[in-house]
Amino acid sequence: MNIGDKIRMLRAKEQGVITRFLPGNQVEIEIEDGFRIPVMRSEIVVVSPLEAARFQNEPAALEPQKSYRSEIIGNTGIYLAFVPQNDREVALHLVNNTDWDLPMTIGEERDGRYTGLQSEILRPRTQLKLNQMYAVSTFENWPTFLFQALWFRRGGSTLREPLIKRLKCRAQTYYKNKKTVPVLNEPGHLFQLDDEVGSKPVEPAVIRSQMLEPSETAVPAPAVKRPSSVVDLHIEKLLPDGFGRRTNAELLEVQLQEFEKSLENAIAVGMEEITFIHGVGNGVLRNEIHRRLGKHSGVRFFEDAQKEKFGYGATKVKIK
Repeated sequence: MNIGDKIRMLRAKEQGVITRFLPGNQVEIEIEDGFRIPVMRSEIVVVSPLEAARFQNEPAALEPQKSYRSEIIGNTGIYLAFVPQNDREVALHLVNNTDWDLPMTIGEERDGRYTGLQSEILRPRTQLKLNQMYAVSTFENWPTFLFQALWFRRGGSTLREPLIKRLKCRAQTYYKNKKTVPVLNEPGHLFQLDDEVGSKPVEPAVIRSQMLEPSETAVPAPAVKRPSSVVDLHIEKLLPDGFGRRTNAELLEVQLQEFEKSLENAIAVGMEEITFIHGVGNGVLRNEIHRRLGKHSGVRFFEDAQKEKFGYGATKVKIK
């Protein structure tokens, strides 16, 4: 039983795909519409490829068993894996352990410069070994990896947001993530790129509005700007020329956008920590920032910063 295996329940009609292993002899499975539920291993059985194909091709006369014949879709399981080649170097692998085709690119970001490494259509249940090798002795100098991909399935399917993920390896998480690499079935240091994506659909109206925007001549991606170690989110700092007719909700969105941009840039350039001054006020901005930090995979922890200087009006973020 492995991550990505298609399963069905022994005592219920649900079927799905294993997304991760849980404590207490449990596994997490993804069922219809991207919902994930924990189940005991003893309550599920792995569906073989031949059995799944037979269920899909059974005649309509067996309509009461429709739930067992429907196609099981693996929606999550995109990984970046560093696989040892010897005692000095590791090779970089991309793993697609889903049932989607992935037109994708991967590149490196170093000192604000982007270098493309590979573009490919990564087929379902396959892996791709890149030509690049990385020396373990220079681990701290490894770049930030930028992965971008689209989701494709022939025929009718749900629209999904493009997958864009930056990964900066940190010693603390790198050495803890030694696992068996799906599809490749070899030991390596494994990082899941789509752990926060699930199968969130994209509204067609959003797609149409983006497609109808005037196209412009392609320009190189802008360099990632290193933010200040202390970012002041007071609205008068962000809008020195005045607020105009913006509502309170719009002003809050300006502050949150600056917070998100500064945090992502700090992670991309390899900063160890960053402090956000949000003030005390009614606590709306502070609470929303803390909520987002609590869900962010790139954040090690956060805490109130320099209470003697800011009171409870600032938050220090430690980055993984």
